[in-house]
Amino acid sequence: MTSFELYFKLGLQHILDLQGFDHILFVLALCAVYVVRDWAKILILVTAFTIGHSLTLALATFNVIQVRSDLIEFLIPVTIAITAILTLFKPKPSSGKGIQLNYFLALFFGLIHGLGFSNYLRSLLGKEASIWQPLLAFNIGLEVGQIVIVAAFLLVTSLVHLMGMNRKEWTLIVSAFVLGIACMLMLETKFW
Repeated sequence: MTSFELYFKLGLQHILDLQGFDHILFVLALCAVYVVRDWAKILILVTAFTIGHSLTLALATFNVIQVRSDLIEFLIPVTIAITAILTLFKPKPSSGKGIQLNYFLALFFGLIHGLGFSNYLRSLLGKEASIWQPLLAFNIGLEVGQIVIVAAFLLVTSLVHLMGMNRKEWTLIVSAFVLGIACMLMLETKFW
């Protein structure tokens, strides 16, 4: 296995790991208001998140920025809760064609999430002669993993709509579920 393949798989596993389900929750909160025909908006959202995640992951890996890990572990569920709350109060996507607020939120919250994995990745990359290719491979794996989550969620959403549940009800159920778990995660952190 090449170094690229190894780090690609690591990025993919990072996002799809059910024990580290915070990323999955965040992606669900981001996508709760969308249906299959909104695929372009969803792709922009998850890519904005990946860009933010990649930026702080790289900066932390190069020791340009350092933030206490207990603070980041608290802020990650805060970003999930904020995203879920915004979705609860606006359960329909905006119809505008321009840049939407949630794109900026996905980018900004991606910055916070990227810091959460930086210590582990830094220890792995310490052995590499050049960390650019592994870092790129990891982030491509992360993006592919998010697309897998979105595709699975949109499939479930389509099935739920076919069974008769309307879009607003489904969005509220998903957002409330994500918010509840995010609140539990915040209470469990050692930041307090």
